Amino acid sequence: MLIPDSNSIVTTISSLIELSVAPVFLLAGVAGLLNVFIGRLTRIIDKLEKLDKELLLKQEQNSDMAEDAFTLKRRHFLVMRMQNTNLAIFFCTATGLMVALVILLMFSSALLEFDSATFISMLFIFAMASLIIALLLFLREIYFTTSFIKIKKTRLKE
Repeated sequence: MLIPDSNSIVTTISSLIELSVAPVFLLAGVAGLLNVFIGRLTRIIDKLEKLDKELLLKQEQNSDMAEDAFTLKRRHFLVMRMQNTNLAIFFCTATGLMVALVILLMFSSALLEFDSATFISMLFIFAMASLIIALLLFLREIYFTTSFIKIKKTRLKE
């Protein structure tokens, strides 16, 4: 059995670390996106709870009171935004998981000497697709928000 040269092991490990730097930065970016998404989700939930609390208070004061169309529409928008943001969080988290798996596979394939190039490539492609979906869902969330603001401005002018 050949004993590996310690210099070649150090060289291999240092080159693996160099290769994994880009995915690690990608993980940091994904973490930042998750922070933004979770912040938005928290605000949406707070608005929904406030709306529900106001509605419950009004119904306690007047049991015959029905929700007006604007309140129903606002609640519907908030629920849509919440579902959309939850999906964005799911896909962003999946991206982070797949990027972490890419890093793990890069190291384990080098240390255990097996070929994982195809699997690493596929994981990275799926990670990028998942990130694209998360960003598209975020754009949709922004569209929901701005469209509701336009409706609100139109209502205030009436």
